[in-house]
Amino acid sequence: MAATTHTVTNQAPPLTGYDVYAGDRALTENVERHLGDAPPGLLAEVRGELSELGRAAGSGQAQEWARQADENPPRLRTHDRYGNRIDEVEFHPAWHRLLGHAVGAGLTDAWTRPAGHLRRAAGFFVWSQAEAGHGCPVSMTHAAVPALRAEPELAAEWEPLLTSHVYEEGLRPAGQKAGALLGMAMTEKQGGSDVRANTTAARPLGGAGEYELTGHKWFCSAPMSDGFLVLAQVGAGAGRDGLTCFLVPRVLPDGSRNAFAIQRLKDKLGNRSNASAEVEFDGTWARRVGEEGRGVRTVIEMVAATRLDCVLGSAALMRQALTQAVHHAEHRSAFGAPLIGQPLMRNVLADLALESEAATTLALRLAAACDAGTDRERAFLRIAVPAAKYWVAKRCTPMVAEALECLGGNGYVEESGMPRLLRESPLNSIWEGAGNIQALDVLRVLRREPQALDAFLREIGQAGGADHRLDAAVRGLLTELADLTGIEARARRLAERMALVLQASLLVRWAPPEVADAFCAARLGGDRGAAFGTLPHTLDLRAVVERARITV
Repeated sequence: MAATTHTVTNQAPPLTGYDVYAGDRALTENVERHLGDAPPGLLAEVRGELSELGRAAGSGQAQEWARQADENPPRLRTHDRYGNRIDEVEFHPAWHRLLGHAVGAGLTDAWTRPAGHLRRAAGFFVWSQAEAGHGCPVSMTHAAVPALRAEPELAAEWEPLLTSHVYEEGLRPAGQKAGALLGMAMTEKQGGSDVRANTTAARPLGGAGEYELTGHKWFCSAPMSDGFLVLAQVGAGAGRDGLTCFLVPRVLPDGSRNAFAIQRLKDKLGNRSNASAEVEFDGTWARRVGEEGRGVRTVIEMVAATRLDCVLGSAALMRQALTQAVHHAEHRSAFGAPLIGQPLMRNVLADLALESEAATTLALRLAAACDAGTDRERAFLRIAVPAAKYWVAKRCTPMVAEALECLGGNGYVEESGMPRLLRESPLNSIWEGAGNIQALDVLRVLRREPQALDAFLREIGQAGGADHRLDAAVRGLLTELADLTGIEARARRLAERMALVLQASLLVRWAPPEVADAFCAARLGGDRGAAFGTLPHTLDLRAVVERARITV
């Protein structure tokens, strides 16, 4: 075939070699705002580390690692060649490169550094845009720290390893490694999110805090981690002491393997670079974390941390999908003009940009509250995190799907990377409690902790009087909160309204006027259709899209 019949024109160039952090105006402005009172040296340090990570995330090398890790999913090896049980999972080298870069960038080290949660959250947001699957062990390792602190001896042993910036693959005693990862194994076949229905049993051994576990776990992510936090029942029948948290190491201190039988790996919709396993415990050695019968309370801060990572992970997917859509529209022409300049495409891109900036701003506000550590901020987090997790994770899938459509048929092809984003997009709405669980948790906090609602109302009250649509939405929310009739059936509606009002209040205070105006008009004023791209044409959509552009 003659070469002249296959001249390639009007295709967007590869989006590579850019700074994912510095090119994101909403992200950089939020980071700088929350670090406004930080010493100048700290601000410069955070800028430097995030920009370095941003350049790595936008590099061709990271994109290739992501492709390889997704196309070569992990493989389970239950036995060696002689028939001995080994229960190992093999990952593609690209997985280890991604995970090593994440750990080296401090994405498991939020608890020991100044502004640790904010800088770690921004880094997680940036690096997750390269590839999301390896974020699972990163998130669990980060979140395990507050749970382990319920047992000071264990924390002293494990916390330096979990917050280390060194990643060492392979199964060895954790004490022989420069850094370690922790996973979680909480749910079982019969209970799912109802962990109090767990049947895995724990029997005390002779040593202080030592137990033997018998049972199973239906979902155990990242099974090659160095240890796992597990919930199991202590006692039996009427004498049961209740659900308790345990630490299960993969390798015992003497170098022998703990009883940890991986039955199979899940064949998942997305998140394919990461392994999720079904495991069985039979005489498995474990150490108690916290008091017997207080397992849920022991892991509550861990759950809050992973839920915040669900918000961050969803926001990162949304931002990457938006980035790809805007880049394509900048370089693709149709009907005689660039797509980005055509009114209807501009409306779609602006609508996507609003969703992305609202998610980013909310996620970073929650991370900053973790650093503040005041009673008021802690109360705020207890109600804001489940509401944010519910709404942001719910918005992720439709937004990514719309962004994919912006690329047309090119977006439906695996090489574009968009199908990987779409397959990943429902995950954070399921992990750490699906939508109903989050909405019911909002109700639980409202009923039990009036100080949490007070903190929430104080937060949104800081934007009072700045936008009439926001003020009306707040009044409507208060009316809904005052009527408890059928409240459980209305839990999703309530969580959605709370999240939207919170996002709007933050954008009104901090975002450019054109962004806040468009968000309040469409999300609170009802001046839009059901699909993306139905914003009022009178808004300054050009400015909203321009803000979302990333400079290569």
